[in-house]
Amino acid sequence: MQKNDPYQALRFKEFNTFLIVRFALVLAWSMQFVAIEWQVYSLTKNPWSLGLIGLMEVIPAVCLALFAGHIVDQKEKRNLLIKCILAFFVISTGLFLVTLPQYANKSSLYVIYILVFCGGLVRAFISPTIFSLLALVIPKKAYSNGATWSSSTWQMASVLGPAIAGFSIYKIGVHWSLCLVVGFSVLALIALLNIKKKPIHNPKIGEPIFKSLKEGIRFVKNEKIILGAITLDMIAVLFGGAVALLPVFAQDILKVGPEGFGVLRAAPAVGAFLTMIFSAYFPLNKNAGYKLLSAIFGFGVCIIVFGMSNIYWISVLALFFSGVTDGVSMVIRQTIMQLKTPDAMRGRVSSVESIFTGSSNELGAFESGLTAKLMGTVSAVIFGGCMTLATVVTTGIAFPTLRKLDLTDEE
Repeated sequence: MQKNDPYQALRFKEFNTFLIVRFALVLAWSMQFVAIEWQVYSLTKNPWSLGLIGLMEVIPAVCLALFAGHIVDQKEKRNLLIKCILAFFVISTGLFLVTLPQYANKSSLYVIYILVFCGGLVRAFISPTIFSLLALVIPKKAYSNGATWSSSTWQMASVLGPAIAGFSIYKIGVHWSLCLVVGFSVLALIALLNIKKKPIHNPKIGEPIFKSLKEGIRFVKNEKIILGAITLDMIAVLFGGAVALLPVFAQDILKVGPEGFGVLRAAPAVGAFLTMIFSAYFPLNKNAGYKLLSAIFGFGVCIIVFGMSNIYWISVLALFFSGVTDGVSMVIRQTIMQLKTPDAMRGRVSSVESIFTGSSNELGAFESGLTAKLMGTVSAVIFGGCMTLATVVTTGIAFPTLRKLDLTDEE
């Protein structure tokens, strides 16, 4: 049996460059979102305005997803990502300018919302492009290890982004914090220029768009392993959205104040990140289907424990282990997507996935808020955890190929 190499993907120069691009881009995007949230709420003092930011980004991203997937499969990936980053640079620069002190008034909100909407259009293209490019900078034998390091990089950037944004807003204000965002977008662009152009593996260049989209949807529908993995991800995020209610738990149930809230908010991300690093050394490919179902079942249990707890350290541990289990499922899902998706269809399959999962966080926050209003905060979280458990059981029964999946044969 061949010994596992935890640094297998990192031995390819272009993959390391790819990680720099992804880290800088995710960091910039998450910093920008936090900074804009702060600016908008400072101008309006209305929580509804924060909800509008999410809607302005997620609506175009989801609506344009299938079209974007078709374009990604028809175009050269590296140059397409360059165009996406240039578009993000223009949007970030616009937000930097509109947050100048002399423009900080309610009329600037319309410009901010328009720019965020444009960012949603760009987001529709970035996700499938990055997914497709990953498979072109490493050989297939390194896909599993590459998916692990790529997911870890995304997790690290998504954790550091809000933290850096919060610190920089406190030290230098929103305007100059957005200047840092512009700088990170430039870093991503410079790094990407060090990756060579890649071949287009789609043999059907020029295929009519509706025929192309139909083929992508049909593939996901017929590939039960991918369909099951996507469904699990969507439901777990949708009903396990306890994070959206953390301010309520921190202030009214656990009574731990802003410092305790910060720890609660960070706990899942820390757990997920540590798990991803661990999985680079101890791959999860053997009995991957069973591990995926077990991880999401464990996630649901953690959410239930968190909802029932009124002891701070138990709540922190429950959230930490929810991140651990989510990290396991994330690595396995990404490995499944990389190994089971043909090169010619990566853009379309990734786009179909984004329709399932791209709005899950926003819809999960809405679901949590709605059920909390109808049945109370604690009951809402427990209900979400129970729904996650029911989904795991149902998916395990409905998709036996997913349950029996072993990815060691795919390497």
